[in-house]
Amino acid sequence: MVGVGVLGLPYAMANLGWGPGVVILVLSWIITLYTLLQMVEMHEMVPGRRFNRYHELGQYALGERVGLYVVVPQEVTAEIGACIVYMLTGGKSLKKFHDTVCSTCKDIKLTYFIMIFASVHFVLSQLPNFNSIFCVSLGAALMSLSYSAIAWAASLHKGIQPNVEYGYKAKSTSGTVFNFFSALGTMAFAFAGHNVVLEIQAKIPSSPEKPSKSTMWKGVVVAYIVVALCYFPVAVIGYWEFGNTVEQNILLSLEKPVWLIGMANMFVVVHVIRSYQIYAMRVFDRLETLFERKLNFKPSTPLRFIVRSIYVVFTMFMAITFPVFGGQIGFFGGIIAPTTYTLPCMMWLAIKKPTKYSLSWWTNLACIAFGTCVKILSDIGGLRSIIVKARDYQFYS
Repeated sequence: MVGVGVLGLPYAMANLGWGPGVVILVLSWIITLYTLLQMVEMHEMVPGRRFNRYHELGQYALGERVGLYVVVPQEVTAEIGACIVYMLTGGKSLKKFHDTVCSTCKDIKLTYFIMIFASVHFVLSQLPNFNSIFCVSLGAALMSLSYSAIAWAASLHKGIQPNVEYGYKAKSTSGTVFNFFSALGTMAFAFAGHNVVLEIQAKIPSSPEKPSKSTMWKGVVVAYIVVALCYFPVAVIGYWEFGNTVEQNILLSLEKPVWLIGMANMFVVVHVIRSYQIYAMRVFDRLETLFERKLNFKPSTPLRFIVRSIYVVFTMFMAITFPVFGGQIGFFGGIIAPTTYTLPCMMWLAIKKPTKYSLSWWTNLACIAFGTCVKILSDIGGLRSIIVKARDYQFYS
């Protein structure tokens, strides 16, 4: 559950301000925990049936065709968006590592580091399934906890910077408003992960005496305790130290100790390698199914190699074209928001049918309203941020 979105939380706080920032951070943690537990409950809500994929649950709740058309496009765009962000994050972290440990070396453009990071995925993408990247996943879990701890501990050790300011970053009213919108997406991106929860639960044995939800519920609670221990200190301490001068990635604001910051950036690289593959594997499955069932291609190694390599090239191209971490994470955070805040509540209302005006009914409606606002506003703010940054950026330089 702990993703690279944690590194953008101090920057989001700088655009939200202390009051709104803390409130939205806590609200996001509470709402996404609530919706995640609802999905765990709905996995086996129908006796004798397990909904192992997000769209399967959507089809049961909203209807075969409507559920498919509502859920799948949002799933796919969320997965592709996450891969693009991870591609950019991996390249930026590699560049930061190079610049940190070899400050006297010749400057190398970000484009080349993104290409280096992409080269790893040309190999890993040929692995057949999730189980094949178990070792990478185990290492990445440890890396995510480590770089989060380094981010807030190094910030705390460095102390408040001279002349720190906590006012909004933008100087104009319009800039402040749009940055606020984009920051909502950054918060939403940090709490993404609901897309794969049903597939994870599907691998847990289940029986009438011990349903899978009992084990999964414990796992979710532990995961969210860890999320709180990682996210809250990074967001609050990072903003407290740097104020509105904090970088879009908190590790880019830290310089010393050199060995520790360099190590933290490599931890990020290892983590996003796994994160990229987790989301990419789902896209690969969809693409290969499309070619095999709709276009009558035979399953083969050449097909897998071509389809997956083209996808890696596409995400690499997008990361190189729009290397704006804050704008990307805000924009794609808005795209991901419905799968995290909104859809689980809509499906709960459709399947569980709580009594009208009951606490459950009002709570789910409130979550839907909150998620809808986050989606619309963060997409507007994130897109505007990308456009503004693109004015001064020399493409493919």
